[in-house]
Amino acid sequence: MFTGLIEAVGQLISVENRRGESRMTFAATSLGLNDTQLGDSIAVNGVCLTVVSKTERAFCADVSAETVACTTLGALQAGSRVNLEKALLPTTRLGGHMVSGHVDGVAEVASIRPQNESIMIAFEVPPLLSKYIAPKGSICVDGVSLTTNVVSGNRFEVNIIPHTQQQTIIGDYQQGRRVNIEVDVVARYLERLLQGGRQDQAESSSIISREFLLSQGFGD
Repeated sequence: MFTGLIEAVGQLISVENRRGESRMTFAATSLGLNDTQLGDSIAVNGVCLTVVSKTERAFCADVSAETVACTTLGALQAGSRVNLEKALLPTTRLGGHMVSGHVDGVAEVASIRPQNESIMIAFEVPPLLSKYIAPKGSICVDGVSLTTNVVSGNRFEVNIIPHTQQQTIIGDYQQGRRVNIEVDVVARYLERLLQGGRQDQAESSSIISREFLLSQGFGD
């Protein structure tokens, strides 16, 4: 699990193709890898990856074909800047929100406009994701925990303060850029619970047996 508070900005060093999968090496000088062990999780642009090897300044992670297809990692090139966050500890301050590192889909930057010293960015998401996004709710964009200001149809808008622009890759965004989106995990589980209740009702009401008919006064 993660908080959505970016700890460092790194760079993709190289990509090695391995039988349809990829081994990516990331420079992470300012992240601090002294306390990172093999098998630990690091979120790269919001995607939870497992450290398979490391040095003092870089780490490698294997990326499956499924992850490449469902996120923006496959579009990265050597030198691309990425947001980095190590998995949270029990003692970590939860300043953002609970982020799993499991990307739900890819959105696109629809517009960017200045708002005093901040910038307002509108994103367009796939229709299936829009139902999970609520005004003043939490959203994770490329691993960054943000609060939605406005939601309209398949679009939502967020306010990016100067600190976030400087400490993450959001300051690099331009119109048309594709980004990783993770919706609030609470919304996903709430939908599942509601669907489960309706499904159980539908299944129980569709079972018409002889015993049911007799109990309702039909038959002998």
